Amino acid sequence: MQNLKFAVIGTGFWSTYQIAAWKELAGIELVACYNRTWQRAESVAQQFGIPNVYDDVDELLDRHANELDFVDIITDVDTHPLFTEKAARRGLDVICQKPMGPSRDAARQMVRTCRGAGVRFYIHENFRWQTPIRELKSVLDSGIIGRPFKARVTFCSAFPVFDNQPFLAELDQFILTDIGSHILDICRFLFGEAQSLYCQTARVNPKIKGEDVANVLMKMSSGVTCYAEMSYASLLEKEAFPQTLVSVEGEFGSVVLTNDFVIKTTTRGADGQRKTERYVAKPPMYSWADPDYAVVHSSIVDCNRNLLSDLQGKEKAETTGEDNLKTVELVYAAYDSAAQNIVIHF
Repeated sequence: MQNLKFAVIGTGFWSTYQIAAWKELAGIELVACYNRTWQRAESVAQQFGIPNVYDDVDELLDRHANELDFVDIITDVDTHPLFTEKAARRGLDVICQKPMGPSRDAARQMVRTCRGAGVRFYIHENFRWQTPIRELKSVLDSGIIGRPFKARVTFCSAFPVFDNQPFLAELDQFILTDIGSHILDICRFLFGEAQSLYCQTARVNPKIKGEDVANVLMKMSSGVTCYAEMSYASLLEKEAFPQTLVSVEGEFGSVVLTNDFVIKTTTRGADGQRKTERYVAKPPMYSWADPDYAVVHSSIVDCNRNLLSDLQGKEKAETTGEDNLKTVELVYAAYDSAAQNIVIHF
């Protein structure tokens, strides 16, 4: 099988991890990159040995459309619809970072655009590919705790996210579009689709525009009552960032994913006594990854591998545009619920 050739659109902070993750996989070739600032694109190109550099995306696409198989869009969310449309119009498959688009309508149009152009469309939603999340899913699928009926998915932190990414403080809608896109997707991955949703939000940090706390209660089609909580205002005994913590209760027992990637199952033994088993689901460590963020950075590789397998016709991708649109709908349904103080039914 010949290598699939691709271009990276956007060479900002996150692109260095995304490109490094692609380099871990065989069967692909990165032939060009674009950034609106040429110097930044050139710097990343030198770092990763990318032969062609552009500060005009149309020039890149026009010159390389005949050799490219797909593009990987790693730019600010406001530009996602435009770059998706430009690539799709040239017949190129599209991978796009989350969140898919700057609004619900924009995301819907992006899916329609790619469908109409007959190109494949994927969203790089990597949180469901984190090692402990995949291990937790395996525990649930094993049936050891029986049918789940209640769950809590938590991403609560006091991490100073606005120090590293000050633009986040200017967003009118913050935590649900940012981390909520990840957390609500994890809920879907673990428990299926939502039948109803109720959300409350708050702004605790007076220096930001959007909400930094969101609590979402969902009734899932699987019968699970799922509580998803997100906060960047939670000063807790132990800082969990960047981990997602989960607890699930089932008819035969429970399972928790807690700090330091620890998974514990509690069931009843043959003697009727409670039995707790504990193991650690540590993520793999790559040389280019920040050790403090290994759980996130390593998941990029696994997400990329899944998308590449679909592009190669080997297996179906989990996070297609069509699938991720269901997560987008949950995000904006949560905003609607909070604004109107109502339960949203699907």
